[in-house]
Amino acid sequence: MTSAPMKTAQSTVDVVGIDCRFPAADSPEDFWDLLVRGEHGVSAVPPQRWSIDDFYDPDGGPGRANTRFAGFIDDPETFDCEFFGIAPVEAKAMDIQQRMVLHTVWRALENAGLDPRSVRGSDTGVFVGVMSSDWGTLHLADYAGMSAQRGVGNGFCMIANRVSYQLDLRGPSLAVDTACSSSLVAVHMAASALRNRECDTAVVVGVNLMLTPALSVFYTQAGLSATDGRCRPFSGNGGGIGRGEGVGAVVLRRSEDRPDDAPEPYALIAGSAVGQDGRSNGLTAPTRWGQERVMTRALAAANRTAEDLDFIEGHGTGTTLGDMVEVRALRGIVAGEPTRTRILGSVKGNIGHCEGAAGIAGFIKACLALDKRIVPPTLFADEENPQLDLASHGLRLAVGAERLGRGQLYAGVSSFGLGGTNAHVVLASPERTRRPKGKGTLGVLTVTANNGDALARNLAAVSAGIEANDWLRQCYSSNHVKSGLGVRIAIPATGASALLETLAQADRRAAAATKTPRGARIVFAFTGQGAQYRRMCVDLMHRLPAFGTHLQDVDSALAEITGSSIIAAIESGTDAQGRSLDDTAVSQPALFAVQIALVRTFADFGVRPAAVIGHSVGEFAAAVCAGRMAFTEAARLVSARGEAMQAVARGGAMLAADCGYDTALALAESIDGAGIAAVNGPSSVVFAGAADAVDTIAEKLRADGVRVKALTVSHAFHSALMAPARAAVRDAAAQVTAGADDAVRLPMASTVTGALLEPGDLTPEYWARQVTEPVLFDRAARALADLRPTHVVEIGPRGVLSGILRASAALPDSTILTPIPGEKSDGLEFAATLASLWESGVDIGWSALYDRGDHRIRRLPGYVFSDGERFLVSAASAGLTAPVRAVAGQHPGRPAKTVASTTDPAQTDPSSVHSAVTAVLGDIGDYRPADLRPDQDLRDDLGFDSITIMQFADRIAPRLGLAAAPGPEQLHSDIRTVGELVELVTTLMKENQR
Repeated sequence: MTSAPMKTAQSTVDVVGIDCRFPAADSPEDFWDLLVRGEHGVSAVPPQRWSIDDFYDPDGGPGRANTRFAGFIDDPETFDCEFFGIAPVEAKAMDIQQRMVLHTVWRALENAGLDPRSVRGSDTGVFVGVMSSDWGTLHLADYAGMSAQRGVGNGFCMIANRVSYQLDLRGPSLAVDTACSSSLVAVHMAASALRNRECDTAVVVGVNLMLTPALSVFYTQAGLSATDGRCRPFSGNGGGIGRGEGVGAVVLRRSEDRPDDAPEPYALIAGSAVGQDGRSNGLTAPTRWGQERVMTRALAAANRTAEDLDFIEGHGTGTTLGDMVEVRALRGIVAGEPTRTRILGSVKGNIGHCEGAAGIAGFIKACLALDKRIVPPTLFADEENPQLDLASHGLRLAVGAERLGRGQLYAGVSSFGLGGTNAHVVLASPERTRRPKGKGTLGVLTVTANNGDALARNLAAVSAGIEANDWLRQCYSSNHVKSGLGVRIAIPATGASALLETLAQADRRAAAATKTPRGARIVFAFTGQGAQYRRMCVDLMHRLPAFGTHLQDVDSALAEITGSSIIAAIESGTDAQGRSLDDTAVSQPALFAVQIALVRTFADFGVRPAAVIGHSVGEFAAAVCAGRMAFTEAARLVSARGEAMQAVARGGAMLAADCGYDTALALAESIDGAGIAAVNGPSSVVFAGAADAVDTIAEKLRADGVRVKALTVSHAFHSALMAPARAAVRDAAAQVTAGADDAVRLPMASTVTGALLEPGDLTPEYWARQVTEPVLFDRAARALADLRPTHVVEIGPRGVLSGILRASAALPDSTILTPIPGEKSDGLEFAATLASLWESGVDIGWSALYDRGDHRIRRLPGYVFSDGERFLVSAASAGLTAPVRAVAGQHPGRPAKTVASTTDPAQTDPSSVHSAVTAVLGDIGDYRPADLRPDQDLRDDLGFDSITIMQFADRIAPRLGLAAAPGPEQLHSDIRTVGELVELVTTLMKENQR
């Protein structure tokens, strides 16, 4: 008797991410290809699993299996322990299923359009379906070899808990064991948790691994095992169950929470249910009524009927009884005579019965089928069991791959547990939304990894998937999915062909990359007058929407002050009054506008300076950026300054010379009418004054072999000839700076004083002095050295200060970046500046780089983990009766780690604290002490946790003769790196000696 249907449909849940490894299929793409081609992954038992001759008997005698075949995955023992910061000693002690799940969950999150690091600390839930652990069978009975790591490395709960711990997920975390239905029950539980708002994202996993023949023997003895190791679902030649293994993970999220830029979901969970057979005719015997009941409830939860289903992914093991019961249950959920036939299939024909992972395998198959609107063929459809009478039940098997129709599609997925716990999920196809692509032309492809080799490996994988017609969305996707790890590379481009060309040459740079340093300190350097030119930054306005928007906003604000449009002057070369862009009254507000727009644009990307410096008129935008002047006040003052300087009678000259300050000062003092206008570097000065006086200086310097260059200017700026403008600037400053709050904000190096500004320095007199006194740029830049800036970014339309700083070496440890180098700048340099900052550890908010139409995450290739580390103990390598401890510390391809011999006294001297600390760390973590670096993070890089903390404390004390071991609270405190641990132990040694 079935229950009454529910009255209210469940809210839908998106299936947003998928990853899997099944027999003959190492990825979702491979899995789909296997299904569509109608192939299988069944093979003979690999010799490294167990010796089949010791356990095989075609007649299925006691303690023997009747088959030599099953569905196996390749190399399950490979594990990138370094990536997850898990010590080798712990990796050896972990159930291989834990390792498989870690890899798969990471890739599933990426497939969902999420950077796995971005979900740290979130309430993401982890639900793992699993029904056996051969690893635990082999290890937990070896009492002599028991260790703390082995204890926590086993247990079903620890598979889920390991994921939550490693990724720092705070939502529900549990393992589900309902035998064969475990992972589909986990799907139901995860969907329920989402609907109940116990979590906002859920990861569901199913995993199964065959390391011993235990269940093969059980199935044989229970009369359930197929002699050829093949499941033949709904076939007349079905001879029983063929085993399979693998791992699959899906990421779920409430449909109502779908982000605008998220990838299209594969499918929607419309409803689901779980139930039990109750007291059937045997604990392991299925009942039609139990299956019918759970399917009815799931359909009701989805507000659907069986007539709505387009296909059904059945449990279908190929056993005569099981298939018959399932078909009759399916017939029972159809009210009256079926009006159409539905396709019936079972993934077990392709990969075997994956036990704890069987449900997730069928679920993933159904999701992919809805996504592609194709149902793969049902293997053995040509051998259909006539006793099932499928046609009269409204069912049929797919002989080949069949394309589904248009409109909303529905699918049912069943999974029935050996002990009677049944699950059914109703899936729906999502509504597809087409978005026109954006009109942007700038993109930056980002890839991260945990070391250089991994970076090169993953860069190659991402590069191989670049599509010329969608490269911008792929760049956008990489920024959001592939940017969270410590070793980085960024490739800026203005087109697909340029991107591919750069990628082809980037492998060596990627391989040589190292961990990104922390704590970038950026200086913004604001260019002075003379950098302007017609159409400056116009291309950037069109290529970078954010910059164009900010420049228009600044232009509107300035137009209320100046009475004309700065953008119009930039584009045409003259303002509304017909004045040239090179006229002081026009150029100074124009430079100010461009600089403020650039500052605001960088802020959109999350790039903000730690200090500023401005060259002459550049000080106005610098002061705004530093928070020492309000934008409106600075705009009024820079406009007044330009007008006042424009009003000064034209005349005078300026001369750039490659000579030192002392030489320049002596010359200037010896010739009336000339002075020093700027000191840009140790051998770079600018003279200004009366034309004849400046000409005389030029002749003297040329005679001494000094290179000089006459500057094209309207006035002798920063000289006594500009004195008539001082009073007007002072008066204007008195109006706009009254009451200005210039309490300590960002440090600002003054090119008037050559020192860092103090609170209250920006007085009207300061701005008056700035008109006639020399620009002490070199001295001001050197005043910033104590702040230890890592980068200097020039803020202006031309690379002027960049060259000065490189030549002067005033900030030798800073990377100099020029986002707009000059007239031919096409925006690529701006993107390259962001790329360089990001590679150096600055967190960039990339969205502002792209047109809104390109804000769509595309699925990229999953992370390519290292396969160089192998940790395998199986029945073949351990022996079912031999002590596991004898081999548990070894694995193929990885030599046992010992203290390396070296000539470095710090490593060989037994009394060296450094040597002792690294030796103990190497011993407890199975690291080579010589490989341990002071900057390595104990937790993230070496897996230093509560267990290893206790082990370290216990071992370091006797090694160094400490009276007392360091307390766990000391090691748990702020000790983050190997070097800090050495310092702590050194301190304890000194205290011990007292």
